[in-house]
Amino acid sequence: MGELKRSGWYWGNMTVAEAKERLQDAPEGTFLLRDSSHEEYLLTISVKTSAGPTNLRIEYKEGKFRLDSMICIRSRLKQFDSVVQLVEYYFGVSENNRMEVENLSNRTVHLWLTKPLYNSSPTLQHLCRITVNKCTQKICELPLPVRLKDYLAEYRYQV
Repeated sequence: MGELKRSGWYWGNMTVAEAKERLQDAPEGTFLLRDSSHEEYLLTISVKTSAGPTNLRIEYKEGKFRLDSMICIRSRLKQFDSVVQLVEYYFGVSENNRMEVENLSNRTVHLWLTKPLYNSSPTLQHLCRITVNKCTQKICELPLPVRLKDYLAEYRYQV
């Protein structure tokens, strides 16, 4: 849960209406993560799609996270060890390919996760950490003090 809180785009307890209001005027692909209001799920991604703000529940089963979906395609969805890994995966797919990611309900909706909606302004340190992580996976090889390498390694994600 620590890496999730460090992300800056986890909002905690927020209603569907509050998420919709925050995303209403945002560009397509803007997203936030919040606690789910559904008792069977812990978390929900709220994202601005071409159809407007949409909410996708995150399923947690047998130690893995994945997007909740129709039963017929659920087994084909990628599973992750953490929610931040899940978001990073869909963020990367959106950023690199801008291709159709998921098929939702009876129509196709493009799930672009392109811009996190931060709950407060991220620190310059955190933004620099994300930028460094986008540039290299070999933090231990960088000519930096150990303390700075430790800070960079605390949050190894690109979103």
